[in-house]
Amino acid sequence: MVNVEIDNGSGFCFGVTTAIKKAEEELAKGNTLYCLGDIVHNGQECERLKKMGLITINHEEFAQLRHVKVLLRAHGEPPATYELARKNQIEIIDATCPVVLRLQKRIKQEYDNTQNGRSKQIVIYGKNGHAEVLGLVGQTNGEAIVIENLGEANRLDFTKDIRLYSQTTKSVDEFWQIVEYIKAHISSEASFEYFDTICRQVANRMPNIRDFATNHDLILFVCGRKSSNGKILYQECKQVNNNTYQIDQPNEIEAQWLENAHSIGICGATSTPKWLMEECKKVILQEETANKNAD
Repeated sequence: MVNVEIDNGSGFCFGVTTAIKKAEEELAKGNTLYCLGDIVHNGQECERLKKMGLITINHEEFAQLRHVKVLLRAHGEPPATYELARKNQIEIIDATCPVVLRLQKRIKQEYDNTQNGRSKQIVIYGKNGHAEVLGLVGQTNGEAIVIENLGEANRLDFTKDIRLYSQTTKSVDEFWQIVEYIKAHISSEASFEYFDTICRQVANRMPNIRDFATNHDLILFVCGRKSSNGKILYQECKQVNNNTYQIDQPNEIEAQWLENAHSIGICGATSTPKWLMEECKKVILQEETANKNAD
């Protein structure tokens, strides 16, 4: 009998849970509700909410709307989005994650202080083009420098002051590697301050998911392809258990993976709904039952 376990620590983080709850509450009233970008980087969950009536739009479509309700997802938005909403009389339902919101305010305050004093480089360790990062860069009128990894840190001007922040879902280990690199290269005439703004609800999943992955013969990591957080967590699993596969939905499970696996672990990203992991478990158990009947 195969043992199939779903990781208790996987599933939506607080910010995503809140955003989805706000969307469901508004849709339950029968109101038309738009969402600026995918509410979560998971196609299956987006499809579920679409069936409930949620209309996902991009920024170009947002600019054409008037007198409607638009939900801002947990990733946050730059100030320009709010300004356009006021201009077009769009009612904003703001589901920006509180952790992201605090980070936006810190960066804006740093930027405003920079305008009144000597020149500083505001640096964000994050993924270029990611929704959260666009919101953070927007706090600086587009002037912040985004570096995606340690290798890009050499692009900085070490003769100027540096203030380093991080996208909330990035790797803690690499953040501190970047800190050490800048410390080693910064000019004695320049100052360097850094702020570990990585969400601990996300960061703490890394050691936990590694432990989970080592305790099973096979790991199925359930995650949408767009999830940055998912890519990081998947790699954490893969490093400790080479028999790890990433899937977006249950029908991607291959029967050959299940052969000779006595213990199967199912886990996912902060954007992976629990119901989807349950569906994957159901498929595995059905496959096992079918094999037994065939025997």
